[in-house]
Amino acid sequence: MSRQKKTMVVAAVGCALLMASCAQQATTTSEPQLKTVGNPYLPMWEHIPDGEPYVFEDPDQLGRQRVYIYGSHDIIKTDYCGRDQVVWSASVDSLNNWRYDGVILAVDKNAKGEPFDSVSTADVLFAPDVTMTTGPDGQKTYWLFPNDQTGGRNGLIAKSNRPDGPFEVCNWNADNPNAVDGIYGFDPAVFVDDDGRVYGYWGFGHSMAAEIDPATMCTVKPGTKVVDGMISGYEEPGEFRFFEASSIRKVKDKYIFIYSRFTKDGEFGLPTSNYTLAYCYGDAPLGPWTYGGTIIDGRAREKDEQGNVIASAVPDGNTHGSICEIGGQWYVFYHRQTGLNEFARQAMVAPITVSVEEGKGGKVSISEGEYNSNGFALGGLDPYERHSAGIACWLTGPKPAVHEWPNNTFYGSYVEASYGTDDNMAAPYALRNNTNRVVNNTDGSIVGYKYFNFGEENGDDELTLRLRLIPEGVDGVIEVMADRPWASQGGRQIGRIELKADMPKTSAEMTADLDVVGPGQHAIYFVFKSDTKERSLCTLEDLVFE
Repeated sequence: MSRQKKTMVVAAVGCALLMASCAQQATTTSEPQLKTVGNPYLPMWEHIPDGEPYVFEDPDQLGRQRVYIYGSHDIIKTDYCGRDQVVWSASVDSLNNWRYDGVILAVDKNAKGEPFDSVSTADVLFAPDVTMTTGPDGQKTYWLFPNDQTGGRNGLIAKSNRPDGPFEVCNWNADNPNAVDGIYGFDPAVFVDDDGRVYGYWGFGHSMAAEIDPATMCTVKPGTKVVDGMISGYEEPGEFRFFEASSIRKVKDKYIFIYSRFTKDGEFGLPTSNYTLAYCYGDAPLGPWTYGGTIIDGRAREKDEQGNVIASAVPDGNTHGSICEIGGQWYVFYHRQTGLNEFARQAMVAPITVSVEEGKGGKVSISEGEYNSNGFALGGLDPYERHSAGIACWLTGPKPAVHEWPNNTFYGSYVEASYGTDDNMAAPYALRNNTNRVVNNTDGSIVGYKYFNFGEENGDDELTLRLRLIPEGVDGVIEVMADRPWASQGGRQIGRIELKADMPKTSAEMTADLDVVGPGQHAIYFVFKSDTKERSLCTLEDLVFE
């Protein structure tokens, strides 16, 4: 599939409402319009779940490295994923400056170039993986392994001579132009080892793996067999509790297998969930494996005022991702849910540490990443720049939300799914509205942001909060808390905004003079209070301090 190479640079993605004064420059400059960009790190209207991060050489600037994100594309809106896959990339030196590189694959024709019988429609493509091989002449080939949901094409693979594609299907069956060869199943992951040997991993509830024939990149290497049950599934005996989302990395001499794990009921003090990424490690690419632990928990485990463990974000969902080292810092890439289902997922990231003890039997230790608003802004977000309300990382209500697939029941605040209006989506990528609203802010709800860095010099200044919102006809107040939502846990009320039932139900900027926050990084929370129960006080749009 051909496409025109898109070179526009999307600056200030992921966190800020694009301001009119800078939008005119968005397609002509590579300078970011925000100094700090948080979570999600791609534009709010772009939904790239299942992200696999890889650092490859920039084919247009040899010797320079870019990080590329390969994932599904939630554009169907009423179901998972979409009928194309796209790629975003960023220089390893500018992780708040992401570029849309365009559609890399859509499968709407068979091997003969004939359109498929289904109406208007490429195959639905689930979570992909990518790997690279280098030929004897030094030519690099990039291999894309989408999880094609169409029967007969589940094991589809495609290749390109560029990391940003376009990719062409390369394993059509010689006898059937509508089918492909290959053994890959659900959520494939493919790894090329230092010695050139190739390994594949896949599975849904049951883990499968094999050594792959490098001549085909999709069939079992002659003389070897599929490993059936590489690690234990979530309904099988064992600690691994594999569900889906296979991903593989090699760090020094250790192999690290990353996957979506179903937690046990009561583990971490919460109900069972597959909203976590876990890892295991070993000395060989097919095991045996040692269970390592959790890398990220999409529920954002926290403690309530009574000290009980709670899910301070969406209580359940799915996630998929992996780890990547960029500029000496390790990150875990994953996704979160927005809206009331799992069909508008957003790309997220958190810093982690990875420690490897080399030698046979050496241990791999990976820290658990924090679900927060910072993303790549390791020093904290700049509070003096306007940020979308949708980067909130704490979203709770007066009682716990209920996960009833595919629709959650929310008793409090949540991030509204935002694909953009038709007019918005018709605009160039860099000029689209880039905000997620936070809705259903009822009495007892809490919306939190971790963390803003108020600086050492300005930290003792008095501040004003400018909060853009839409009143919803309810009397109430928004208490602005620093550090924790409750005074009993060390939180400090630093300001308040009063809402009246007779306020116009239109977007308006409301202000609050704040007490001194203090220097350095601080979490900020909005605590909603009203005598009117179970009605939203307002919709949050964006915020800035000055």
